[in-house]
This record gives sequence, C-alpha cells and structure tokens, in this order.
Amino acid sequence: MTVPNISFEFFPPKTIEASFRLWDAAQLLAPFDPRFVSVTFGALGSTRKLTLDTLKALSQIRDLRVAGHLTCVNATRDETLDVARSFRKAGILDIVALRGDPPHGQDKFEPTKGGFRDTCDMITALREEGPFSIRVGAYPHVHPEARSARADIDWLKRKIDAGASEAITQFFFEADDFLRFRDACVKAGITAPIVPGILPIENWRQTVNFAKKCGTPFPSWLKEAFEKAERDDRCDLLSVAVGSELCSQLIEEGVENLHFYTLNKPELSRNICFALGLEARKALRNVA
Repeated sequence: MTVPNISFEFFPPKTIEASFRLWDAAQLLAPFDPRFVSVTFGALGSTRKLTLDTLKALSQIRDLRVAGHLTCVNATRDETLDVARSFRKAGILDIVALRGDPPHGQDKFEPTKGGFRDTCDMITALREEGPFSIRVGAYPHVHPEARSARADIDWLKRKIDAGASEAITQFFFEADDFLRFRDACVKAGITAPIVPGILPIENWRQTVNFAKKCGTPFPSWLKEAFEKAERDDRCDLLSVAVGSELCSQLIEEGVENLHFYTLNKPELSRNICFALGLEARKALRNVA
C-alpha cells in the first residue's frame, strides 16, 4: 500500500492547561513529517489572537509548516486582511480560507458591512495581498446552505479559479462518499487536489452531533458498532480500525493526501498513521 502524505488540524487553546495539551499533541504528531498543520480560526476578538499565537508557537517546532484558518465573519475587509498580514509578518504563508459559520443567533451568513461578500471575494484579495498558498473547504455531502450538489461543486470551482490551490473536505464516514464527490469535481473541470478530511472518532455521541450540524450522514452499521464498543470499552480500538480501513480504501483509489481533524487529541490520529505504515522520526526535543 502506498504511504500517504498527511496533515493535521488543531484548534487554538483557551486555557493554560489546553495550551500544554496542544503542545504535547503537536510534539506527538510532528515526527510524522506532515505537509502542514493548520489552526482553526474564531470570530473577531481574542480567538483570532489565539490563532496567531498558536501558529507562532507551532512554527517553533523544527521543520513544522503551519497554516492559519481565515474567515470573513464579523470582520471588515481591512480587519481580515490585517490578520493575513500578521500571518505573513510571522512567516506564515499558508492560509485555509473559509467563509465561516453564521454568528450565533443567525440562520444564515450575512456579509459584515465593509467586509468580504464571500470566500471568493476574500481569496481574490489574498492573492493580491501576498504570495499565500490558499486552501479552501469542500463538502462531499453538500454544504447545508447549497441549493444542490451541482451548485455546491460549481461554487468550489469558483473558489479554485479565484486562486485556491487545494481543497480539504468536511469529514465523512464511507470512502464511496468521497470518491463519488471527487469524480463529480473532475467532471466539473476541477483539477486542483481534493484532500479528504478524516475525523478519528474519539467520542461517538459527540461525533454524531458534529455530523448532524454539518449534514453528514452516518451509516447504521457504524452506529451499531460503536454502541457495542462502548459496552465492551473498546471504542479506541474500533476507532483506529475504522479510521485505518477508511484511509486504506481511499489510498487504494489513488488518494495521496489525508488531512486529520485531531480535536487536539492526537493519540487516535497517531495510531491510524502507524496502521497506514507511516514511520515517526525520533520524538522531537529541540525547537528552532
């Protein structure tokens, strides 16, 4: 089996204890030589500063390439670009450009006065702002706000045409869901890489809630398997087995890159990487 290229996603810590957990998670996963690690991004305010601080800290781990998420929710055009400039000043040239979820209490996204209209508008500005490598989101099961699957793919193509070089998908549970989506993207003329997003199932009930919010269906066999694993206290073993099998099926179908949503809990991602044949270098003890 071909050994894939991998990347990992973290979210910025909000407490000192969480900061230590994130640092330990990064140290545990960095030896797998990820293409990059990304850090999620919150609404305007302290969360945005936390994202930048986290990126700076992670960049101190030798050879670790970092990518910052950037959204246009609750921010003007200048405020958003100021964040991108702070990334660039810190030497961070990889951006995951996302529109962002509607603010709490709103049913749908409404552009902020003076802000970007949408992701394409933001990508165009980022391309003009500097030499950023831009990734965007993609949705194998259709974005909840999209009119149709075709409209969703057409929108993805617009984001690629605006200047994005790669797309990372929302998580899914069965390989065929991604493969059908990839085929539809190719048929629509999308030539940029589509990277499957992998969510190791650390907590089944929490994962189900995530899936419902994202419109991601979960198969009945998986539900039954985790309910039984919970009774037998073997959820971690099942999660690694399910995640490894999903990744193996994707690799057999020509997928070269995998992106893991770690939720800052790295052990499952690590164990899946081992199961896929990835070898970790010696644990990192030094920083740049």
